[in-house]
Amino acid sequence: MSTIRPFVLSIAGFDPSAGAGILADVKTFEQHQVYGFAMSTANTIQTEEEFFKIEWTDINFVLESLEKLLSTYDIKAVKIGIIPSLDYLKKIVLSIKRLSPKTKIVWDTVLKSTTQFNFITVEQQDLLIEILKKTDLITPNYDEILSFSLDEKNPVLIALTLSKYTSILLKGGHNSAAVGTDYLYSKNEIFRLSPKTTLVFQKHGSGCVLSSAITANLALGQDLLTACNNAKIYIETYLASNQTKLGYHYV
Repeated sequence: MSTIRPFVLSIAGFDPSAGAGILADVKTFEQHQVYGFAMSTANTIQTEEEFFKIEWTDINFVLESLEKLLSTYDIKAVKIGIIPSLDYLKKIVLSIKRLSPKTKIVWDTVLKSTTQFNFITVEQQDLLIEILKKTDLITPNYDEILSFSLDEKNPVLIALTLSKYTSILLKGGHNSAAVGTDYLYSKNEIFRLSPKTTLVFQKHGSGCVLSSAITANLALGQDLLTACNNAKIYIETYLASNQTKLGYHYV
């Protein structure tokens, strides 16, 4: 068996509690036996309970780092987390596609933290669609996806509309009608991903962990449905690892 691990990259915020952001992503990458790089879009002051302050990284600094990494390594997949604007995100996505067209892109659509700090608002629909066309998957929950439409208030209809441009994993953690049931909208198909257990506890950064697990699985050559299914098993183990908001990582 080859000992060479695929390279993956997290472009996200730095959370000193290590429950979310690039620290959580790299932990997840290591558990999946891929080699994880990380670039910070922001420094934050926060705990798992409270968000205090954020300082965004200059986009030119991010792009310069991105160019160095992509010109040096064969990065199979990139996970993108918090960003300050769609324009910032567009520059990152276009740079990835220009430098490494085959690299898969997963955008974890974090619009606000679990401690209710808002990162970004989505108002430019044309720009949003332009970005979605360049990604392979986005991972909104039922609350986040509502911000992706100026008129529609039904999360399922929004997902159906946006799935014309990219695959969507609509996470069910905030769906009171079926808690924990996710739906993958991909290539005119809809797949139901049911939870294997309900004995879980709320965790800070769980969306980061799930999206980075999917990213790692894609880098390992899994198809999108398999990658999402396996990531769901991983996140459920993570959520069940203890009763605090800071989870433990296991294979």
